[in-house]
Amino acid sequence: MEQMRLLLAIVLSFLVFVVWQWLVVEPEMAKQVQDKGSQVESTSPTEGKEDTTAGSTAAPAVTPVPPMPIPTPPPANETRTARTIVVETPLYSVTLNEKGAVLDDFILKRYRETVDSDGPLKNMIDERARQINMDTSWIGNGIAGMENAVYALGTPADRLVLNEEKQTLDFQWVNHEGVSVLKQFVFSADSYLIELNVTIANLSTTGIGGQPAVKIGQVVGDPDSRITFEGPMALMDDKLEEIKVKDIADKPDISGSFRWIGITDRYFMKALIPEEIISATMKMEKIGDDLIISQLVLEETEIAPGEAKAFAFKAFIGPKDTEALKTANYELSEAVNFGMFDFLAKPFLWIMNQIYKVIPNYGIAIMILTLLTKIILFPLGNKSYKSMNDMKRMQPLMTEIREKYKDDKKKMNEETMALYRTYKINPMGGCLPMVVQLPVFFALYRMLYQAIELRHAPFFGWINDLSAPDRLFHFGFSIPFMQAPYGIPVLTVVMGATMFLQQKMSPPPGDPTQAKLMMFMPLIFTVIFINFPAGLVLYWLVNNVFSIAQQYYIQKKYA
Repeated sequence: MEQMRLLLAIVLSFLVFVVWQWLVVEPEMAKQVQDKGSQVESTSPTEGKEDTTAGSTAAPAVTPVPPMPIPTPPPANETRTARTIVVETPLYSVTLNEKGAVLDDFILKRYRETVDSDGPLKNMIDERARQINMDTSWIGNGIAGMENAVYALGTPADRLVLNEEKQTLDFQWVNHEGVSVLKQFVFSADSYLIELNVTIANLSTTGIGGQPAVKIGQVVGDPDSRITFEGPMALMDDKLEEIKVKDIADKPDISGSFRWIGITDRYFMKALIPEEIISATMKMEKIGDDLIISQLVLEETEIAPGEAKAFAFKAFIGPKDTEALKTANYELSEAVNFGMFDFLAKPFLWIMNQIYKVIPNYGIAIMILTLLTKIILFPLGNKSYKSMNDMKRMQPLMTEIREKYKDDKKKMNEETMALYRTYKINPMGGCLPMVVQLPVFFALYRMLYQAIELRHAPFFGWINDLSAPDRLFHFGFSIPFMQAPYGIPVLTVVMGATMFLQQKMSPPPGDPTQAKLMMFMPLIFTVIFINFPAGLVLYWLVNNVFSIAQQYYIQKKYA
């Protein structure tokens, strides 16, 4: 029993220590168009269409091009300054550039880069990722110059504001051979989803063949994170695929049936969604240490002279908020993945959010969630603490046996087991219930670390961000084992004190070496937790307090 308790404590310490040692909690980072200018008709998806195509493979729509005059392309040596236009919605502000008809900025209005109330708003497109998102290309022959195309925006406005309606923007480019590319963006005032309809019309005299492709790009905060996944991912063949950044060089592309492709960091994501599930290839590229580019490459297609083909996509750019993702549909909520114990973590997240709706303080919601888990696990806890109490009452007799048979280990073990049988005590009774509770801890650990709801969420006083370590005061000097900012980790110190009290209430190991090692466990855990998010430390602290109360109750009951 004692050895098992010691082993369990060491394993727990090692696991948490590895998490702290190797996994640094990453710093917080940072008019509707009337004249489309289109020379072709295209087939676009029906607005509000729900995703009912699971398991199907879509073919691009083909639209015959009626006879019409071909727009005069600009001379090959003409240079034109590309314009930009800003689209404002209640959720975000996006800047689009005629150069490539891509997104240059995407600023979320409900999230900031820092916890400060006047801090800059969160920009989903890093400066290094400009000219990447929604970049459309044609891999093959027949559309010369598309990679450097400057599109013509179908409105003279430089800013459009949406309140409730939808807004459509058209960008068109025609090359020297008469191949027209129309990129139509549709923005909604109440969603992070953006529609992208690409129509390629062959107004030339020869057929063209190739693969349409669309890119997204994002800078991830910690591509080597071992706590949460950050990097390229996809819902492919009805399964979430997460490709580690370090593996991109060896496996730069994957093929299958895609519901969507995406790039994620701890709290935010971009996803590119074909209107229907399609067979395609996702090509990935890493630039530097943290810029990831993912490209959805469709299957080979042919466009005959006088024909046009339309390709319909949607893009989700925003927070990994489960409600927002479920509302967006397309199985985007699968992107929120809490690892091995996801099946436990997601219900915990749902419960925490329901509590928050009643009591709008996530710190209190964590405390109530902890209490609920303790109530559910109360029978297991009682069994564990009763076994520990029995062991504590037997301690004098066990000490006597050890002293008497200190030179005969075999006899000592025999007498110890006989003592267990006499008092009908299971030496594993105190440990097994604790092991059963480990999945709950790890599920809560992943959920509390990764949930965007806790990002910049205040608790009380100096704890103004439950996703960051708590620090009372800020010192101008560094502290060993502590990450900046440097200050007093009040919650962590109190948590260590509760662990020390718990240890005092538990039966001490009979072996002096084990006893000395156990004395340092509260200190070790305090050092390990010093850089953990305040929300996680709060859970551990409250769990300790409830455990102390339960253990005290059992000791009094069976005294």
